[in-house]
This record gives sequence, structure tokens and C-alpha cells, in this order.
Amino acid sequence: MNKNKIKHLDAEEKDLEDALKKLNVKKISRPTELEQKQFKAASGNFVKKETKMNIRIDQFELEKIKERAKNEGLKYSALIKSVMHKYITGQLVEGDLKKITRR
Repeated sequence: MNKNKIKHLDAEEKDLEDALKKLNVKKISRPTELEQKQFKAASGNFVKKETKMNIRIDQFELEKIKERAKNEGLKYSALIKSVMHKYITGQLVEGDLKKITRR
């Protein structure tokens, strides 16, 4: 069993997964040098600048976070970042909080 397999996909992620399964990469031609330069320039406009943050956390809570992240196939810092993002964007709902914080 693949431990890194994602267990839950939203509709957009499922559509992407289905599209990737149908994609025949052997039929994709290599972009020209000009196209490659354009892709690099365009991607530079969308790259997020991230800042490091240090926090103090209770050892018990950190172990629970690491355990939850492992069960989800994530690194614990990625799980924390995801929860924080969902919280500040209003996507984290009460049911989600109960799942995350249960002991």
C-alpha cells in the first residue's frame, strides 16, 4: 500500500487527476526556446515569496500534529501551513477544527 497516496480529493483535484491519467506525454512536443523563456517569465509572476516563522509549541501537541500529518501522507510543516491557510481564508470550518484538535 502506498503511504503517500492522497485519500481525499476535492472536485477540482479529481478532475486534474483524471486529466493526468488520460494524458499521453509521449505526444507532447518540447516547447521552443522562445516558449520556454515565456513560460519562465510568466511563472516568475506567480511564485509566492515565503517567509520563515518560528513558533513555540507544546511537545504533546507537536507529536499529535506529526502523527496526523503522517496519517495524511504529509510533512508536519505542510499540514500546519495548510491549516493556517484554510483558517485565514475562511475555508476551515468547525467540523475540520474538531477533527484536527481531537485527542
